[in-house]
Amino acid sequence: MGSPTLAASVFAHDRYWARKKFFTLFSPKFYFYDEQGGLMAFVKQKAFKLREDIRVYGDEEMSRELLHIRARRIIDWSSAYDVIDSLTQQKVGALKRKGWRSIVRDEWIVMDANDAEIGRIREDSTALALLRRFVTALIPQDYSFTVRGRPIGSAKQNLNFFLPKMAVDFSQDPMRELDRRIGLAALVLLMAIEGRHD
Repeated sequence: MGSPTLAASVFAHDRYWARKKFFTLFSPKFYFYDEQGGLMAFVKQKAFKLREDIRVYGDEEMSRELLHIRARRIIDWSSAYDVIDSLTQQKVGALKRKGWRSIVRDEWIVMDANDAEIGRIREDSTALALLRRFVTALIPQDYSFTVRGRPIGSAKQNLNFFLPKMAVDFSQDPMRELDRRIGLAALVLLMAIEGRHD
């Protein structure tokens, strides 16, 4: 299942980038790299699941599981997703999509282990969101992360349609108010769930 040392190293990063592998429509693959280009985490999303059940691994061979992201309901745009540490089997938080509001502009609620709201994730602007949905999907997506109303991070997509990447930066959060395990789980959901609906 992994090791505490591996997990600590993966979730120690404030800056990293994420990539979705092209031509894997039915079983998308997501890669997370540190600033030096080393693989931090890997996800292979299972196709045609009625209830999302996503595992985050520390290697492409999927031998070291780090996180378990589990939807509470079957096919529900406003479902909450529990984030579970695979090493301890403890829930570390949850993420909830803002349902119909996210049809126009992506928005998620960030919750702690007791389901208390601690923050939000929002797509950059309503105008750009509408252009992406109704004109062209080639406009890169940017997301802002806030905790208790304070900006703590961002995820910015590049312009390359054939090699989509997101640069993640949580350096505005030196006190680590956002658990980095929840932060990485959020990036997985933004690429897997929002990427599928847009």
